[in-house]
Amino acid sequence: MKVISTDKAPAAIGPYSQGMVSGNMVYSSGQIPVDPATGEVVAGGIAEQAAQSCKNVGAVLAAGGSGYDKVVKTTCFLADMKDFAAFNKVYAEYFISSPARSCVAVKDLPKGVLCEIEAVAEL
Repeated sequence: MKVISTDKAPAAIGPYSQGMVSGNMVYSSGQIPVDPATGEVVAGGIAEQAAQSCKNVGAVLAAGGSGYDKVVKTTCFLADMKDFAAFNKVYAEYFISSPARSCVAVKDLPKGVLCEIEAVAEL
């Protein structure tokens, strides 16, 4: 196994890595809408936060040797299912290969963000 570490995605805020490579697969940890340059949650609503979460997933995938086009599965977490349509609109701009996906609403997310995305991809 290989630990993924990149300054192009937010640093882990707990005892975990940004992602792992195992065999021919890349596993990203959940990525929240934190700007890696500032360490702050991006301003705006679900569209802005979804875009930053997607960018952060992309940075972890790239650091692991993969990309959006090789994603086989994502898991998406929303703070409010009312954001589902707006989230999907942004998500579809990044995950154009339509990977398998689960999307659920949860009670709370780290730092009070509106969404979090994790991905599994091939190398």
